[in-house]
Amino acid sequence: MPEHLTAPLVVSFPFTRSLGPVQSAFLTGLRERVVLGVRAHDGRVLVPPAEYDPGTAEEIRELVEVGTTGTVTTWAWNPAPRPNQPLTTPFAWVLVRLDGADTALLHALDAPGPEAVHTGARVRVRWAEQRTGAITDIACFEPHDEPYDGPETGHATPHDGTFTDPVTSLTAPARLDYTYTPGRAQTSHLGNLARRLLTGERCPSCRKVHVPPRGACPTCGVAATEQVAVGPRGTVTTFCVVNIKAKNLAIDVPYVYAHIALDGADLALHGRIAGIPYDRVRMGLRVEPVWRDGDRHPDYYRPTGEPDADYDTYKRLL
Repeated sequence: MPEHLTAPLVVSFPFTRSLGPVQSAFLTGLRERVVLGVRAHDGRVLVPPAEYDPGTAEEIRELVEVGTTGTVTTWAWNPAPRPNQPLTTPFAWVLVRLDGADTALLHALDAPGPEAVHTGARVRVRWAEQRTGAITDIACFEPHDEPYDGPETGHATPHDGTFTDPVTSLTAPARLDYTYTPGRAQTSHLGNLARRLLTGERCPSCRKVHVPPRGACPTCGVAATEQVAVGPRGTVTTFCVVNIKAKNLAIDVPYVYAHIALDGADLALHGRIAGIPYDRVRMGLRVEPVWRDGDRHPDYYRPTGEPDADYDTYKRLL
């Protein structure tokens, strides 16, 4: 039985965007314990507010203030909260139509259990103690016994959207955690790399050798099972000089990242070039892999000392 490989993979980055007048007013209002919506051209009040009418695509800016109490329109129970979710104890995800609004806002409801949640339940905003101008200024919703008496008590009132020190930009952390499991082709490839062997797969139709192997030819779309040894030496086809240091990467800048056509391969892979000043890396440079003890893949590629490859030998791989 081949080794069953898995690896945790995290994609994480901060996403920063500028806020227009509508979103700026909405988030600044939350900081001030005010919930704002926007009135569409058909008279509906949208909360959270949109910048463009969903029916006509025209810009809309007529801000209105709605209530901080509302009605649950639908819900789902979350028995195991994940990191950075609104609550650390089990809670309900709810869509809440705030009094005066015609659309629903997604947030968390702090309830003792799923039996305490139902469509039509009345809830109210629980404000965060520290508010900064973000959707998290609403800590969550909580049950509220007061019934909704109709538009006369929950109507939307005009608001000019003016606040002191308005929020003009938003930075939100984006993060995706998942477990990667390679298939047959990549499992074999990674196993060979651990033995310091470079392999590809040959397409039975076009006969091209692809590295790393993908289990199928990306051009012909047919399964590929014939394993082919390639390299370990190769040729730099194109490259770039990296001048911005990546977080948690122990490599000094500038350094070079290149596409490398391994001998016998019909697809260039990418790798870091070292062992040569960055400004002497060039197209056609002949390189070979360098492993560090315990690594399952080459740490970098270094010059072999051979003459540069002729352009015609690798131009089809650019």
